[in-house]
Amino acid sequence: MNDDRGCALGRIEQMIRYTVWNSGAGGVVIGISGGVDSAVAATMCCRALSGENVLGLTLPSAITSDLDILDAVELCRVLGMRHETVSIEPVLDAYRSLPGYVESPALLGNLMARTRMALLYYYANRDKCLVCGTSNRTEYMLGYTTKFGDNAADFQPIIHLYKSGVYEAARDIGVPETIIQKPPSAGLWHGQKDEDEIGLTYAEIDEALVALGANDWKSESPVEEKVLAMVKKSGHKRMTPSLLF
Repeated sequence: MNDDRGCALGRIEQMIRYTVWNSGAGGVVIGISGGVDSAVAATMCCRALSGENVLGLTLPSAITSDLDILDAVELCRVLGMRHETVSIEPVLDAYRSLPGYVESPALLGNLMARTRMALLYYYANRDKCLVCGTSNRTEYMLGYTTKFGDNAADFQPIIHLYKSGVYEAARDIGVPETIIQKPPSAGLWHGQKDEDEIGLTYAEIDEALVALGANDWKSESPVEEKVLAMVKKSGHKRMTPSLLF
């Protein structure tokens, strides 16, 4: 790890510590999915606050892989943070009894994301804590998030990091290789992989986002054009609600 990256990680720690202390909160609640984003965010929270002040919640559904749950449990053990696993399947079953309920991968995926966030806020409210988000800059800019789901949080410590930067941070802070090497997945259905769904690799997306930002958001290649279209289409996800009068 070079000095610049070390300083950048130090600033994240300071931001987390200041945010929690300034709010008067007793600690942090964070969703632990078994993926690299939540692993990096959780590790930074533990470095900033110590593990006993961080509660990790793994909130699996019927399609969550056993490996993801095992990785989440092991990560929390290594970090010395509190951890609970709470299935969201009973909640999803309750939704399925609603009149007019229709299920598709996209609808169910959004419902799962919002259900998980509601539970994170319940536990945070119960324990007088803040909810830590796990969004990265790449997915935030693409709109590869769920409104009031995974993009909702009290603070977002890694949202300035592109996916490539998340992987760099993961290696710098010692996230287990089993998590780093795992193909990124939102867990929307069995076998779902982010890059397959998006149609581009994260390396391609990051390169395009950097180039677009440096070129006044004017595309100069088919990949940049595709990424720019996704950025434009998802602009509403990055806006705060506004008054109409």
